[in-house]
Amino acid sequence: MNVNKVILVGRLTRDPEIRTTTSGQTVATIGMATNRFWTDKSGQKKDKTEFHNIVVWGRMAEIAGQYLTKGQEAFIEGRLESRKYTGKDGLERRVVEIIAENLQLGSRPQGAGARGSFTPNQNQNAPSAPMNQPMAEEIPTINLDEEQEEVKIEDVPF
Repeated sequence: MNVNKVILVGRLTRDPEIRTTTSGQTVATIGMATNRFWTDKSGQKKDKTEFHNIVVWGRMAEIAGQYLTKGQEAFIEGRLESRKYTGKDGLERRVVEIIAENLQLGSRPQGAGARGSFTPNQNQNAPSAPMNQPMAEEIPTINLDEEQEEVKIEDVPF
């Protein structure tokens, strides 16, 4: 049995870079950092940061470009893929990337502005907040009465 599976939860190191291929397919490249913390034998706390290059294709790339920002947390699930290319200096290089198959948006960095904010229950006719003020994120919830036995599809926020 062969398995090529990667699961990352980390923070974006830059805004996604969106491009379109000559065939018209959207592709996004994302930089992500993950941290590992441990205590060594002497009791000192240690940490190590790893940097990852992620490639996202199609509709998921469009969503990433619209809603992800530098510093934001994200959950990426995908596979490792290596490729070779020739650099501008003429030398052949090899790079390992993560091809995203699943993407979930995480919390925004502290002090993030309204760029790309998404609130599912936002009133479209209400005046929007000024761009220089951070918007409070509305978290959808399901309210169940004690007498109600099952969840109604109308109550699901997604």
